[in-house]
Amino acid sequence: MSVIPLVFTSGWASGINAYAVVLLLGLFGATGVSDEVPAALQRTDVLIVAGVLFLCEAVADKIPYVDSVWDTAHTVIRPVAGAVIAALLAGESGSLPELAAGAIGGSTALMSHLVKAGTRMAVNTSPEPFSNIGMSIAEDLGVAGVITFAIFNPVAAAVIAAVLLVLGIVTVLFLASRIRRFLRRRAQRREEKRLTGTGGPWPDG
Repeated sequence: MSVIPLVFTSGWASGINAYAVVLLLGLFGATGVSDEVPAALQRTDVLIVAGVLFLCEAVADKIPYVDSVWDTAHTVIRPVAGAVIAALLAGESGSLPELAAGAIGGSTALMSHLVKAGTRMAVNTSPEPFSNIGMSIAEDLGVAGVITFAIFNPVAAAVIAAVLLVLGIVTVLFLASRIRRFLRRRAQRREEKRLTGTGGPWPDG
């Protein structure tokens, strides 16, 4: 079977939480659940690093404004991770050129990352922190569920990932005004801090 569905799904998931994808795939391979996982992802050092970074993201992702800073820092990391994971999966299966797989995984990861980052900007216009926590938990559970499903039914999982990606894009477009408000507020805070030398590192809710 072509590895394209798994490549697409892993790319989508990497755009949301690349460390969770590496950790889950590595554990599935190391425990013998799947033979599709490249040996590079099953290495103990890779799993340890992925686990530590996953825990860091699990905390940062639930704090208002910190999550958006974290997303900004991962604008390059997540697409690159998606491309690397996809290339490794393609190299393991031999059914898709690694360069093509990297392009699919990287571009899909970039799109889902932009959806996540945009949604978080919209959520951060709300003064309460509970929406951030709820969004973060839903994203983590979604990534875990879809990646696990992809191991056993990659085509169906890819369809789910595609639907979620489209819905995410539509949601970001719908929330465009709130996202612009977030960016405008953050720019104003930075300007005030630059001019006065006062103010905290994060905008007020």
